[in-house]
Amino acid sequence: MSNSGAKLAVIGAGSMGCALVRGFIEKGVFAASNVFVADTDGSKRRATASELGVGEAFNNIEAVKAAETIIIAVKPNDVGAVLNEISDVITPSQLIVSIAAGVSIHTIELSLHVGTPVVRVMPNTPALVGAGASAFALGTNARSEHADRVSEMLSAVGIALQVPEKLLDAVTGLSGSGPAYVYIMIEALADAGVSVGLPRQVASSLAAQTVLGAAKMVVETCEHPAALRDAVASPGGTTIAGIAALERSGFRAAIINAVQAATNRSKELGD
Repeated sequence: MSNSGAKLAVIGAGSMGCALVRGFIEKGVFAASNVFVADTDGSKRRATASELGVGEAFNNIEAVKAAETIIIAVKPNDVGAVLNEISDVITPSQLIVSIAAGVSIHTIELSLHVGTPVVRVMPNTPALVGAGASAFALGTNARSEHADRVSEMLSAVGIALQVPEKLLDAVTGLSGSGPAYVYIMIEALADAGVSVGLPRQVASSLAAQTVLGAAKMVVETCEHPAALRDAVASPGGTTIAGIAALERSGFRAAIINAVQAATNRSKELGD
C-alpha cells in the first residue's frame, strides 16, 4: 500500500515528529505537499515546514481537518489539551496515531467520537537516522488496514513490530530508553581505549563502529548473540578475559536492572 496521495497531519514539531516526517517523505510514504505540521512554537513550526518542504498549519484544527492520518507528537502532559481542542472535528474516518509515552489508548479514545481508530506507538530516537526500533498497539476501533498503514509508516524509519498495549511499557524500557544505555557503553569503551593509550578520536570512532558492527551482525546473520560472542571468544584469548571481567563487574545484571527500572517508571507515569 502507499499513502503518498493521502494527507498527514503532525501535531508537535519536536525531534521525533520531525524524524518521522523526514523518513516518510524520503521513502515516499507521504508526499511533502500532503503533510502539514502544527506546533504552538511558531519558530519551530516554520523551521520544520521550511526544512522538510511540508505545509505549515497555524493551529491544530486547521491541521487535522483534511488529514486521513493524524500523529500526536506532543509531550504526554499536553495530549489532553490537544485532544480537547481537536475532538469535535475528528471523525471515525480518520486515524489517530499517538507517540506520547504513558498515555493509554483508553484515555485517548475517551476524548474522541465513538468509533475513531487509535494506534499507540513507542518509537525511539535512532529514527532520526532511519534506524529506529518502534512498536505499536491497536486501539478498540483500529483494524488490519490501520495496522498496515502504521507499519508502513514506521518501517520508513527503521523496524516496526505490533504488540499488545500491555507490553508497551516493556518496549519503553528496552528500545525506548535503550539508546541511552548504548551511548553510555560507547562512551565507556572510548574512555577505556584512551586509558590504554589510544587517541580520543581513534578510541571514539572504534567504539562507535564496533557497536554498530556488532548490532548489524545480530540483525543480518540472525544468529543468537551468544553464538556470535562465542565465535569471537577463543579459548584462553583476550576476549574471554574481557568477558570474565564484565561478568565480575555485573555488566549483564546492570543492563537487565536498567530495562526493568525504566519499564517500572513507564508504568508509574501511565498511572
